Amino acid sequence: MGRISWDDYFIKMCLVTAERSTCLRHHAGALIVRDRRVLSGGYNGAPAGMTDCLEKGCLRNQQNIPSGERTEICRAVHAEENAIIQAAIYGVSIKGSTLYCTHSPCRRCAKMLCNAGILRYVTCSNYSDNEFRDLFSDAGIEFIVLPVSSTNITTLF
Repeated sequence: MGRISWDDYFIKMCLVTAERSTCLRHHAGALIVRDRRVLSGGYNGAPAGMTDCLEKGCLRNQQNIPSGERTEICRAVHAEENAIIQAAIYGVSIKGSTLYCTHSPCRRCAKMLCNAGILRYVTCSNYSDNEFRDLFSDAGIEFIVLPVSSTNITTLF
Protein backbone atom coordinates (compact mmCIF):
# COMPACT_ATOMS: atom_id res chain seq x y z
CA MET A 1 0.00 0.00 0.00
CA GLY A 2 1.36 3.42 -0.97
CA ARG A 3 0.87 6.79 0.58
CA ILE A 4 -2.18 8.88 -0.24
CA SER A 5 -1.72 11.86 -2.57
CA TRP A 6 -1.29 15.38 -1.19
CA ASP A 7 -4.73 16.34 -2.49
CA ASP A 8 -6.34 13.36 -0.74
CA TYR A 9 -4.37 14.13 2.43
CA PHE A 10 -5.66 17.71 2.61
CA ILE A 11 -9.24 16.72 1.69
CA LYS A 12 -9.18 14.15 4.49
CA MET A 13 -8.02 16.91 6.86
CA CYS A 14 -10.97 19.03 5.66
CA LEU A 15 -13.36 16.22 6.51
CA VAL A 16 -12.00 16.17 10.08
CA THR A 17 -12.17 19.98 10.26
CA ALA A 18 -15.83 19.82 9.19
CA GLU A 19 -16.61 17.85 12.35
CA ARG A 20 -16.36 21.19 14.25
CA SER A 21 -19.27 22.63 12.23
CA THR A 22 -22.34 23.86 14.07
CA CYS A 23 -24.56 23.98 10.96
CA LEU A 24 -27.62 21.73 10.96
CA ARG A 25 -27.62 21.31 7.15
CA HIS A 26 -24.03 20.86 5.97
CA HIS A 27 -20.79 20.22 7.78
CA ALA A 28 -18.09 21.95 5.76
CA GLY A 29 -14.38 22.23 6.40
CA ALA A 30 -11.73 24.17 4.49
CA LEU A 31 -7.95 24.48 4.47
CA ILE A 32 -5.77 26.96 2.64
CA VAL A 33 -2.49 25.37 1.60
CA ARG A 34 0.66 26.56 -0.15
CA ASP A 35 3.79 24.49 -0.78
CA ARG A 36 2.14 21.55 1.04
CA ARG A 37 1.84 23.62 4.24
CA VAL A 38 -1.48 24.52 5.89
CA LEU A 39 -1.76 28.30 6.14
CA SER A 40 -5.25 28.54 7.57
CA GLY A 41 -8.43 26.61 8.13
CA GLY A 42 -12.09 27.02 8.93
CA TYR A 43 -15.46 25.35 9.25
CA ASN A 44 -19.00 26.65 8.89
CA GLY A 45 -20.86 27.98 11.89
CA ALA A 46 -22.13 31.06 13.67
CA PRO A 47 -19.74 33.99 14.10
CA ALA A 48 -17.31 33.59 17.01
CA GLY A 49 -18.92 34.11 20.39
CA MET A 50 -22.49 34.02 19.05
CA THR A 51 -25.17 31.42 19.71
CA ASP A 52 -24.86 28.70 17.08
CA CYS A 53 -27.54 26.83 15.16
CA LEU A 54 -27.15 23.71 17.31
CA GLU A 55 -28.55 25.76 20.18
CA LYS A 56 -30.67 28.36 18.39
CA GLY A 57 -32.03 26.27 15.50
CA CYS A 58 -31.86 26.88 11.77
CA LEU A 59 -33.98 29.70 10.38
CA ARG A 60 -33.68 28.28 6.86
CA ASN A 61 -34.98 24.89 8.04
CA GLN A 62 -37.83 26.56 9.90
CA GLN A 63 -38.83 28.38 6.69
CA ASN A 64 -38.33 25.30 4.44
CA ILE A 65 -35.78 27.13 2.27
CA PRO A 66 -34.02 24.73 -0.13
CA SER A 67 -30.27 24.26 -0.01
CA GLY A 68 -28.39 26.92 -1.94
CA GLU A 69 -31.22 29.47 -1.81
CA ARG A 70 -31.58 32.60 0.34
CA THR A 71 -28.17 32.02 1.92
CA GLU A 72 -28.09 35.64 3.08
CA ILE A 73 -30.40 34.82 6.03
CA CYS A 74 -28.19 31.99 7.28
CA ARG A 75 -26.32 32.66 10.55
CA ALA A 76 -23.31 30.62 9.47
CA VAL A 77 -20.01 31.94 8.23
CA HIS A 78 -18.89 29.55 5.51
CA ALA A 79 -15.80 27.37 5.92
CA GLU A 80 -13.95 29.21 3.14
CA GLU A 81 -14.81 32.58 4.67
CA ASN A 82 -13.55 31.45 8.07
CA ALA A 83 -10.30 30.21 6.52
CA ILE A 84 -9.78 33.58 4.80
CA ILE A 85 -10.65 35.45 8.00
CA GLN A 86 -8.24 33.38 10.10
CA ALA A 87 -5.44 34.06 7.62
CA ALA A 88 -6.20 37.79 7.80
CA ILE A 89 -6.31 37.82 11.61
CA TYR A 90 -2.86 36.24 11.78
CA GLY A 91 -1.35 38.20 8.88
CA VAL A 92 -0.86 35.26 6.54
CA SER A 93 -0.91 35.92 2.80
CA ILE A 94 -2.92 33.31 0.93
CA LYS A 95 -2.20 34.60 -2.57
CA GLY A 96 -1.08 31.80 -4.88
CA SER A 97 -2.42 29.03 -2.66
CA THR A 98 -4.87 26.13 -2.97
CA LEU A 99 -8.12 26.02 -1.06
CA TYR A 100 -9.32 22.54 -0.12
CA CYS A 101 -12.94 22.22 0.95
CA THR A 102 -15.49 19.50 1.57
CA HIS A 103 -17.98 21.30 -0.72
CA SER A 104 -17.81 23.38 -3.88
CA PRO A 105 -18.19 27.12 -3.18
CA CYS A 106 -21.20 29.38 -3.24
CA ARG A 107 -20.97 32.50 -5.41
CA ARG A 108 -20.13 34.78 -2.45
CA CYS A 109 -17.19 32.61 -1.37
CA ALA A 110 -16.03 32.29 -4.98
CA LYS A 111 -15.82 36.09 -5.30
CA MET A 112 -13.71 36.28 -2.14
CA LEU A 113 -11.39 33.54 -3.38
CA CYS A 114 -10.92 35.33 -6.70
CA ASN A 115 -9.93 38.52 -4.87
CA ALA A 116 -7.65 36.60 -2.49
CA GLY A 117 -5.59 35.19 -5.37
CA ILE A 118 -6.41 31.51 -4.85
CA LEU A 119 -5.05 29.43 -7.76
CA ARG A 120 -6.72 26.06 -7.15
CA TYR A 121 -9.90 24.86 -5.45
CA VAL A 122 -10.06 21.16 -4.62
CA THR A 123 -13.22 19.50 -3.29
CA CYS A 124 -14.87 16.11 -2.91
CA SER A 125 -18.55 17.09 -3.23
CA ASN A 126 -20.73 19.57 -5.06
CA TYR A 127 -22.89 22.14 -3.32
CA SER A 128 -26.17 23.02 -5.06
CA ASP A 129 -24.90 26.46 -6.19
CA ASN A 130 -22.94 26.29 -9.48
CA GLU A 131 -22.69 30.04 -10.09
CA PHE A 132 -19.02 30.00 -9.05
CA ARG A 133 -17.92 28.26 -12.27
CA ASP A 134 -17.93 31.38 -14.49
CA LEU A 135 -16.09 33.38 -11.82
CA PHE A 136 -13.42 30.69 -11.44
CA SER A 137 -13.05 30.43 -15.21
CA ASP A 138 -12.60 34.20 -15.58
CA ALA A 139 -10.12 34.32 -12.69
CA GLY A 140 -8.16 31.29 -13.90
CA ILE A 141 -8.84 29.27 -10.75
CA GLU A 142 -8.41 25.56 -11.39
CA PHE A 143 -11.40 23.61 -10.02
CA ILE A 144 -10.88 19.95 -9.14
CA VAL A 145 -13.43 17.44 -7.81
CA LEU A 146 -11.88 14.34 -6.28
CA PRO A 147 -13.76 11.18 -5.40
CA VAL A 148 -14.51 11.11 -1.69
CA SER A 149 -11.45 9.56 -0.14
CA SER A 150 -11.70 6.83 2.42
CA THR A 151 -12.37 8.17 5.86
CA ASN A 152 -10.46 5.25 7.32
CA ILE A 153 -7.18 6.18 8.92
CA THR A 154 -4.47 3.65 8.26
CA THR A 155 -1.66 3.46 10.78
CA LEU A 156 0.89 0.94 11.88
CA PHE A 157 1.24 0.40 15.63
